[in-house]
Amino acid sequence: MTSTPPGTTSPAPSTAHWRNYPRFLWQAVLESVEGNWVFYTWMTMLTAVFLVGANAWAVQVRDGMQVTNMSDHVSWGLYIANFTFLVGLAAGGVMMVIPAYLYHDEEMHDLTLIGELLAIAALIMALMFVVCDLGRPDRFWHLVPGLGRFNFPVSMLTWDVIVLNGYLLLNLHICGYLLYMRFLGRKPNPRWYVPFVFLSIVWAISIHTVTAFLYCGLGSRPFWNTALLAPRFLTSAFVSGPAFIIIAILVMRRAVGGLFGAGPIRTLVNIMRITILINLLMLVSEVFVEFYTGGSHTSAAHYLYFGLHGHNALVPWIWSSVAMTVAAAVVLLCPKVFEHPKMLVTGCTLAFAGIWIEKGMGMVIPGFVPSTLHEIVEYTPNLAEWKIMAGIWALGLMLYTLALKIAMNTFRRSPLKIVAAQDQSEPPTH
Repeated sequence: MTSTPPGTTSPAPSTAHWRNYPRFLWQAVLESVEGNWVFYTWMTMLTAVFLVGANAWAVQVRDGMQVTNMSDHVSWGLYIANFTFLVGLAAGGVMMVIPAYLYHDEEMHDLTLIGELLAIAALIMALMFVVCDLGRPDRFWHLVPGLGRFNFPVSMLTWDVIVLNGYLLLNLHICGYLLYMRFLGRKPNPRWYVPFVFLSIVWAISIHTVTAFLYCGLGSRPFWNTALLAPRFLTSAFVSGPAFIIIAILVMRRAVGGLFGAGPIRTLVNIMRITILINLLMLVSEVFVEFYTGGSHTSAAHYLYFGLHGHNALVPWIWSSVAMTVAAAVVLLCPKVFEHPKMLVTGCTLAFAGIWIEKGMGMVIPGFVPSTLHEIVEYTPNLAEWKIMAGIWALGLMLYTLALKIAMNTFRRSPLKIVAAQDQSEPPTH
């Protein structure tokens, strides 16, 4: 019979989970709100921005969608643009999981939670943008099976609802189980999370593929009718996801010290080097087809890149996106990028911003201009939309910050870590 190592707690019986899990949640909540002045300043700023956005959304619910700049011609605007980008950001979080579990990169194992927690925060934000775009959120019950008409399996929107909520539940289970086992001081049982990890890899690809099908399945919008839309969505997701994770790792490294090695960052940068070039290649292919072959369906692309009949609201957006993406590729391909954290942060920020514009204002809005009646009705988000967008992003960053604090505190105080440290400090016996 083995004795319990010093500094550890004896494992509780399985019948005590109903008591331990609430205790784990309560302790996690208490520890997540403790920090230094930097943490409180950061959270105060995010809370203030969130409250401004919540007030703007309350006005929108009261007065209707007329407070936005959307119209019958352009019915999807800034909200759906952010939704599309955030679905990709959630899918991009799987880039931490693939090296750890498919290629057995041990250094990436503890960091997979960063990607999975990012997926949770991004999906919550994406669903909030959908609720804001509904105008009347109380009508959401029309999608509830039994109460409304779910239209499964004919509607691509129904498939999108299923895959997004399924991916959210998968990541909640994986993160919750791994952190709970750490809290108990036990090694996680692989059969309770490894199958779900591999399922999440496939599911991550499906959420962005289904979202792309939602666009390119609309036959009356020729700008979206391209077979490259789903591959472009995936490659751009595998740029924005790792970019955000790298910045998060660097911030945590500065906040808590040398907690993470350089190996995971190097792996993610190498992934970005490939995916950002593939994304640019697909962009060039799309532009070539649109402008070289010509035709009556290229007016949306003309409007996006060069303007149409004096209307050019999106031209600065798309060329800014192209410039930032190309600049990010140049920075990330530089061999010395690992030696200069500021250079790395600059490259990741440029890539993140460039993809946000490309998949948002550069992809969603041009599909509506010109309209199906060949009318040009331009769209530019107004102040109310920007406030709501900022509020949702602030809430998402608050959730992600608290989730990372919970994960770091749980891992730092885990008895498993204490035992591992003791094993490393003891000299080998012969």
